[in-house]
Amino acid sequence: MPKMCVLEEGKICNECGECDYCDLNPFKKCDNCGRCLETGEEYREIKIDGVVLPGQQKGKHCKKQDQ
Repeated sequence: MPKMCVLEEGKICNECGECDYCDLNPFKKCDNCGRCLETGEEYREIKIDGVVLPGQQKGKHCKKQDQ
């Protein structure tokens, strides 16, 4: 089954890398700095939906089509 694009519904992933760019600076690839999560609060919670182990093609950036 082909990987599906996480940015455009129904589109097959073509490995363009567009989903890897920073939300705050669209000219920079995400380096996990966390600035997009800063809110001025003492701490921040993030819900983890799952863990992707090496070799698995599942998750935010590599959804598989359920067909």
